[in-house]
Amino acid sequence: MGKLIYNSSNREIEIEDRTLAHLRVAIINKLRRSESFAMTWEHGIEHGSGRTTLWLHESVPLQFVFSGNRPPKLNRLWIEQMLLSANSTVGLQNVPEPEENEPFDFE
Repeated sequence: MGKLIYNSSNREIEIEDRTLAHLRVAIINKLRRSESFAMTWEHGIEHGSGRTTLWLHESVPLQFVFSGNRPPKLNRLWIEQMLLSANSTVGLQNVPEPEENEPFDFE
């Protein structure tokens, strides 16, 4: 289980390494183009349910901490879906990983 640490906050978001690797690519792509955006995630029942939204900006420190030492093979379609959600009014969300050959709706 990896962690996403935003700003020097003591609040760490635990995210499975494979998902975190894909989020990392999507987030870095947005921030390197100086595009700020919202990111929302659900806490899960084990953390009292609910959800949190962060406003991600290139000037705020961000860390991706992986528990494993091998990077996974990335699913391009999953990254594209994450980027589309980041560009929406809802913001970046953890969408389920699609199959590599799954049809992709660009709307």
